Amino acid sequence: MHQFSSQPADGRLSRTSAFLAALLCLGLAACTDSAAEQEAKPDRPVLVAKVHFEEIVPERTFVASIRPRVESDIGFRVTGKVARRLVQVGDTVAKGTPLAELDETDLRLQAEQADAELNAARTALAQAEAEENRSTELRRRGWASEAAFDRQKAAAAEARSRLARAERSVELTRNNLSYATLTADTDGVVTATLVEPGQVVAAGQTAVRIAELGDKEAVVAVPEALLSRVRQGEASVTLWSDRDRRYAARLRELSPAADPTTRTYLARFAMPDAGDEVAFGMSATLTIKGGTGEKAARLPLSALFNQGSGPALWVVDRTTGAVGLKPVRVARYDARDVLVTEGVAEGDEIVALGVQKLDPAQKVRVVDALVY
Repeated sequence: MHQFSSQPADGRLSRTSAFLAALLCLGLAACTDSAAEQEAKPDRPVLVAKVHFEEIVPERTFVASIRPRVESDIGFRVTGKVARRLVQVGDTVAKGTPLAELDETDLRLQAEQADAELNAARTALAQAEAEENRSTELRRRGWASEAAFDRQKAAAAEARSRLARAERSVELTRNNLSYATLTADTDGVVTATLVEPGQVVAAGQTAVRIAELGDKEAVVAVPEALLSRVRQGEASVTLWSDRDRRYAARLRELSPAADPTTRTYLARFAMPDAGDEVAFGMSATLTIKGGTGEKAARLPLSALFNQGSGPALWVVDRTTGAVGLKPVRVARYDARDVLVTEGVAEGDEIVALGVQKLDPAQKVRVVDALVY
């Protein structure tokens, strides 16, 4: 009968038990470390933006040109040949300043002719009055007939009328002679010269254009669809040469008829604050703001979250660190911002960056600025 020893079996069991115990210890240690790491993991830092509602004020801009309120086209009142032009574009002139002159040769001849006719009329009147006086004396004595007396009386009256006509002719020719020199009607600046020496001009033809040194205006062409906004909106003007300064503007005149070519309406905006730095002909931008009465919050475009169910925002509770997703209504998208009208309340704090990495069960920590 054979005898078997139990010592080897007991050794194998001991080694197996020790191995299993070691594995269990390692598993417990790993679980403990994982739990410790999870407890030690800090909340996710988030950058927030505060919700503030303001009235939506849409803007529309137009290209404008600075023009004077009053600009006069001045021309000669008589026909003639231009002898000299005395001003250039950009010259500042005072009232009565000579602008251009016509050749006076023909006008002087006309004046001399009128003077000669006046002298002849005076001589004829003197002779007619003498004959009238003699006829009156003869009639008183009974030596002249009534018909002869009437003829002499009519001749004297005609001579007086001819004298009056000659006197008016002299005045007209003298006026025409004075019209040979074109003068400024008001203080202003020359914006255009349309005649040159040697040119024959007609009466009333524009020779020089003068802009009064007074009110300045911004002139724009307005499309038909924006007429109501131009009438009701708040206007301001910025010069292309100085975009940092803004001038208040007020609609003064809106054309009642559209331009047949461009189908736009000419609008003139008064600029009461414009000084000498605003020159005629400058290019400018006219901005029209019009309130709609609707309020919206301007928030960063990066704060908007959308997974196919519509735009939403993550709202943060600063006290607890909890976040909640709220659907919102968007009024308009801009280049970097979004205008939200509904869904969030005044003063709410929303996550501005990293919204794709959040979930409702996650705790967050609010930071005031990004640190790199």
